[in-house]
Amino acid sequence: MSVILKAKHISKQYRLGLVGTGTLSHDLNRWWYRVRGKEDPYLKVGSVNDRSAKADSDYVWALQDINFEVHQGEVLGIIGKNGAGKSTLLKILSRVTSPTTGEIKTKGRIASLLEVGTGFHPELTGRENIYLNGAILGMTKSEIKAKESEIIAFSGCERYVDTPVKRYSSGMRVRLAFAVAAHLEPDILVVDEVLAVGDAEFQKKAVGKMQDISKGDGRTVLFVSHNMAAVKSLCTRAMVLEHGTTVFEGNTDEAVDYYLQINSQNNSYQFINDNQIKESDILEIVVKKEGIPSNVFSFSDAIDIEFKLKVASNDLKARLGFKVIDKSERIVFSTNINLIDYIDSEGVYVFKVTIPSLLLSPNDYNITVGYHVFKKYIIRKLDNIVNFSIEETGTIFQNHFNDDIGCVIIDCDWRLIN
Repeated sequence: MSVILKAKHISKQYRLGLVGTGTLSHDLNRWWYRVRGKEDPYLKVGSVNDRSAKADSDYVWALQDINFEVHQGEVLGIIGKNGAGKSTLLKILSRVTSPTTGEIKTKGRIASLLEVGTGFHPELTGRENIYLNGAILGMTKSEIKAKESEIIAFSGCERYVDTPVKRYSSGMRVRLAFAVAAHLEPDILVVDEVLAVGDAEFQKKAVGKMQDISKGDGRTVLFVSHNMAAVKSLCTRAMVLEHGTTVFEGNTDEAVDYYLQINSQNNSYQFINDNQIKESDILEIVVKKEGIPSNVFSFSDAIDIEFKLKVASNDLKARLGFKVIDKSERIVFSTNINLIDYIDSEGVYVFKVTIPSLLLSPNDYNITVGYHVFKKYIIRKLDNIVNFSIEETGTIFQNHFNDDIGCVIIDCDWRLIN
């Protein structure tokens, strides 16, 4: 298929700490370089777009040298952590802002859904905004009218369609905005992380509609989301952004795996005791996936936790246990062992416990660990000491994204008895 969108050497630079173009001296300096036919001097400076690091420059590269092509009918997923540059890239593609360097070449109309109710006038009714958005997209009044009833029905806002949009909830706005963008037949549909505002039923409808747009109508979709299940089910290809640069582009499954891997590269999966003053103590705790330290897992991954203990001779009857706690502070389960069942002398030992796959529902978890002699004294108690998350990457529960479906998912023995 033909290339419908091409991005070449796209970079975007912002000045930190100020609203506006910067200081007069910087503007004059830029003008003087431009008059002499030289490159903008401030393109040579600027720190990496890492939101967690302290700034060492007045400038930051939100994007740096992004190159990709999208073919007609393709669904390209753009994934990355918060602050990676995803929304900036979509704004450039949608002509909301211009790149500092590089160029975008597109064929046909682009419809953008970057934020809730983008382009909606709050004083106009839902119906009037449908026509306004259609006109912005270059549709004639007759073309919009032919789609009007279909848009209203899809949005589920029939009762409020003649009410000013300022009285809509955020969910109603995103429903109507998506319905307009998807039904007015753009050649390229650009969708940012707005579907998370809708409920589970609407998310399912929206993903289905985007599949129809790409597969049935042969239109192109650029999709940004943190819902890895939606990315896997919808996208034919994906790219991963980190600190404003492309770090991976290719197969969707491989891109999701790469994203989960870079997400796990921090030390929250590990505890190292730098204050070992007791005869018995917890020296180290590490969460691992297939032998490699990690704090991001899919639903189908087993979770290994290793405990390195120092055990004195008078603490051989101690217990080691931990509780798994979810982000709502609910204790999911607890487990413990008696050391005397495994060892018979003092020393340093490593114990490994495995939480089975297909058990914990997608959520964020941490563990509280206790090392104690039962009913006598506590050797070491560590609250919320390491954490990990289960990501939704395409299970049967993907339509419950953002819903509370409990802590564990158990394959119970169901039988028909009558």
